[in-house]
Amino acid sequence: MAIQPLGDRILVERLDEDEQTTSGGIIIPDTAKEKPSEGVVKAVGPGARADDGERRSVDLSEGDKVLFGKFAGTEVTYDGTEYLIMREDDILAII
Repeated sequence: MAIQPLGDRILVERLDEDEQTTSGGIIIPDTAKEKPSEGVVKAVGPGARADDGERRSVDLSEGDKVLFGKFAGTEVTYDGTEYLIMREDDILAII
């Protein structure tokens, strides 16, 4: 991966959701859909530094499928692929 997060930051690629339809069969357009709140970890930073200078490792690893908050992270586009860079604290769970 050409993007290497720093500190306790994590690079996540959102998972694509299937086409959404209402119970009446109406297809919801892309502009009205909510972005998915789950993704795959693509890169992990080395971890944050504690007050004593020691580095605390991140509890996630590349390939983990994770859930994150709706407004978590910063969107970044690299080589035509959209990623999110977020702190470890923004990750809610590993699936």
